Amino acid sequence: MKKVSMKIEGMSCSACANRIERIVNKLDGVEKGAVNFAAETLALEYDESAVELGQVEAAIEKAGFKVKKNIKDYTFKVEGMTCSACANRVERVTQKIEGVELAVVNFATEKLTIKLDADVASYGQVKAAVEKAGFQLVSEEDTIKGEEKKHDEASKLLIRFIISLIFAVPLLIISMGHMVGMPLPHLIDPMMNPFNFGIVQLILTLPVVMAGYKFYQVGIKNLIQLSPNMDSLIAIGTLTAFFYSVFGIYKITQGDASYAMHLYFESAAVILTLITLGKYLEAVSKGKTSQAIKALMGLAPKTATIERNGRELEVPIEEVVVGDLVLVKPGEKLPVDGEVIEGSTAIDESMLTGESIPVEKTVGSVVIGASINKTGFIKYKATKVGRDTALSQIVKLVEDAQGSKAPIAKMADIISAYFVPIVIGLAILSSVAWLLAGETGVFALSIFISVLVIACPCALGLATPTAIMVGTGKGAEYGVLIKGGEALETTHKLSKLIFDKTGTITEGKPKVTDIVTTNLSEEQLLIYAASAEKGSEHPLGEAIVRAAIDRGYQLCELESFNAIPGHGIEVSIQGKQMLLGNKKLMIEKTIDVSSLSETSDQLAYDGKTPMYMAIDGQLAGIIAVADTVKESSKKAIETLHQMGIKVAMITGDNQKTADAIARQVGIDLVLAEVLPADKANEVKKLQETGVKVGMVGDGINDAPALAQADIGIAIGSGTDVAIESADIVLMKSDLMDVSTAIKLSKATIRNIKENLFWAFAYNVLGIPVAMGVLHLFGGPLLNPMIAAAAMSLSSVSVLLNALRLRRFKA
Repeated sequence: MKKVSMKIEGMSCSACANRIERIVNKLDGVEKGAVNFAAETLALEYDESAVELGQVEAAIEKAGFKVKKNIKDYTFKVEGMTCSACANRVERVTQKIEGVELAVVNFATEKLTIKLDADVASYGQVKAAVEKAGFQLVSEEDTIKGEEKKHDEASKLLIRFIISLIFAVPLLIISMGHMVGMPLPHLIDPMMNPFNFGIVQLILTLPVVMAGYKFYQVGIKNLIQLSPNMDSLIAIGTLTAFFYSVFGIYKITQGDASYAMHLYFESAAVILTLITLGKYLEAVSKGKTSQAIKALMGLAPKTATIERNGRELEVPIEEVVVGDLVLVKPGEKLPVDGEVIEGSTAIDESMLTGESIPVEKTVGSVVIGASINKTGFIKYKATKVGRDTALSQIVKLVEDAQGSKAPIAKMADIISAYFVPIVIGLAILSSVAWLLAGETGVFALSIFISVLVIACPCALGLATPTAIMVGTGKGAEYGVLIKGGEALETTHKLSKLIFDKTGTITEGKPKVTDIVTTNLSEEQLLIYAASAEKGSEHPLGEAIVRAAIDRGYQLCELESFNAIPGHGIEVSIQGKQMLLGNKKLMIEKTIDVSSLSETSDQLAYDGKTPMYMAIDGQLAGIIAVADTVKESSKKAIETLHQMGIKVAMITGDNQKTADAIARQVGIDLVLAEVLPADKANEVKKLQETGVKVGMVGDGINDAPALAQADIGIAIGSGTDVAIESADIVLMKSDLMDVSTAIKLSKATIRNIKENLFWAFAYNVLGIPVAMGVLHLFGGPLLNPMIAAAAMSLSSVSVLLNALRLRRFKA
């Protein structure tokens, strides 16, 4: 009997508690279910073989209550996996643990991502299950040690290969040299001294077998546990060749010298040598796929100069705390995120945002850790340290994306799970079939070994995760953060994109665009208008004040100020009565605006807001204010059109203003006067037409639409809520990066398809050849050594193809 405690939500009285008890106790296999209404818990005693916890939860939820779970996410390194069959095994054993909601293993990154109910399952249970399956768990904190271990592993593989090569080359010459006319000393000549010929080969083979002990250690253990993997195939194949050859030496000692021509020591040794070389090349290539993460992690400086109690101290970056005052000189890297409190400078943020132009920073500016201080000395207050910094968040995001699976990988996973047992079956079947057909035992043995060593589930297992790792890493280099394999795969299917207007297509800050005067200079009109609006909090008024300050104009003192809601303002400056507002205000105050009405209409048609100004009863001019279009918007939308993608714009603005912006940038569909709450519904309407829809936005009100879209793309300068809701984050806030994300998705998916094609094609063509299908029609047999070389080459070729993505250009 197993005992668990479950939290229950939704109980409003003791009658609810009694109802849950009745329902639970009716289930077969439940020994006792007792509900504590005050603590809102269910103490359950049940027989695991008769009822599953999921059935109990379903019964409770059907009754209208909810089981509250303490869901936690963990990421672990898994050591000891040698092929995708191992990864599938780790997934299977962890998914069987009660309380585990999700378990995903990425063979390329060697990571297990697991989601579990901490009240039911524990880290200890996961660790025990993985270790029982023959693997080791390494916690996230030990990842750096794990990376060092990985480097050591590649070095060990190289040493193993060199040792194997030293013994395999002379072995190959001794065993096969005489076949191509190479003379052998009389002492080991197979015709004169067959026993010596066999013993020398055995002596040369033993160090190679010992160097490849890992294949036997892992392969035989998995075979005993009825979960064979690639190592099992190698172990069976090479041990069969080895022991058959030992048996051959025994037969020679019994007087049958013909067995000297049927020794397979060189096959066992050369197979192990070639596969060790393949494993080494694979380890080196896999290291290169995660270079983006290593480059990001290497950006942060190791120390920081801080000011504490009036003293300057140099401390390790780990010791910087929120609130510390950080000092940074020109040319130094910023250790953590913060806000400038003293000094001004230009900061190069290209390593995080991809933006090559240094950004000006003054008091009050936000600065990002790992960026480079270019020109001036600054002092800033640390606001985010450790795992909270922008750099750490980006590293985490990219790591999560690289550890995720794309839907396209599911087919390869299913095949990999059944692959090794099928190959063993085919090897036995084909060798027995040849024996029954009248071939010799040596012939059947050659077939058996060839089938085992040519099969390669590794190529299938590596095809998708390696491409995703390189693709997401490449995106991070360009400031395009893709949050997972599914997002990466779906992005290339987008056929319609919806852009939010304010802050996405436009700058999000109104600016003065036009100044039209009747009898004053532009400078004087702007000074009067800005002086009048100095006391206003209206965004359009703020734009006018900002324009005057930016030009260095000195503002006048206000003598009186009166706001007229919905119309404008009435002020007195230097004894002059001034009006500033819309056409309604002018008509109400009987100001003749006919001389500028045509100009006003044209400005409104262009999406600008014209503001009339009158001085002492006479029209003085118009100041037009508009939210200006970002420089990159038009080019970005043209690029999307060239890619065959339709572009819509969504905004709460009036139709006239929205249409004007749409004309400027080439929008196909305008969705104007849409309330924030209705944005998600507009996305849904487009999805109902059967197309994949992407949403690009930056504000809190865009979050529901970003979540509703098939792919949500958030502008990096936007709100945390928008970034959290999105599948892709554009760090540069440059709309050109939307097309970069789509092109990267297309390139990655194309690469995955190429990888899967070659992995499948290799096995579909290689296994029948190894089984002797060509020999049936008078063709050649596949030598086991060539099969081993081909098997190693398949994994390496898939990895090298994935690495081609590193050449992707935005």
